[in-house]
Amino acid sequence: MPDSDLIGHVQAILSAARFAAEKHASQRRKGKAAEPYVNHLIEVAHLVSTALKELDTNLVIAALLHDCIEDAGVTAGELARLFGPDVADLVAEVSDDKSLPKQERKRLQVENAPKISMRAQTIKLADKISNLRSILSSPPTDWDFERKKEYFAWAKRVVDGFKAPNPVLKAEFESTLASFHTDRAEI
Repeated sequence: MPDSDLIGHVQAILSAARFAAEKHASQRRKGKAAEPYVNHLIEVAHLVSTALKELDTNLVIAALLHDCIEDAGVTAGELARLFGPDVADLVAEVSDDKSLPKQERKRLQVENAPKISMRAQTIKLADKISNLRSILSSPPTDWDFERKKEYFAWAKRVVDGFKAPNPVLKAEFESTLASFHTDRAEI
């Protein structure tokens, strides 16, 4: 790839990172450490980027922006204008409808898992890994063991529904899942 192409890809990814950081600036993770939410977005994008055999700039950008529609009041139209229709479509594909009750959103994630594109599955799988890691390292203070166990079981049901999950991310998901069962006395 010529240097000018590489520079363009890096600039596009960093523009998305900056946009995501601005849109999620006031958000914190739910865990007891209450780390900045942007850490989650960067982790998801990093997981996606390290699992790809070839650069897919739009997929990495969509990973950075995956919660913008759902949690930051950004529209798909705004994402399409700023980052293109491919990114907007990917983000929309992994976004929950926040007008629905939480249990319905969770049910729909399981039901829709086999229907989403392979690229969207990659983002969703990286998101689940990041969320599970967060529960292991800094769980919400009001979550007891049963609540954590339920979340891990639900995340597994979502991921088990993917038709062709990225093998690198699937292995990381399974490893993270196993950590819960191995370290359960600590959490």
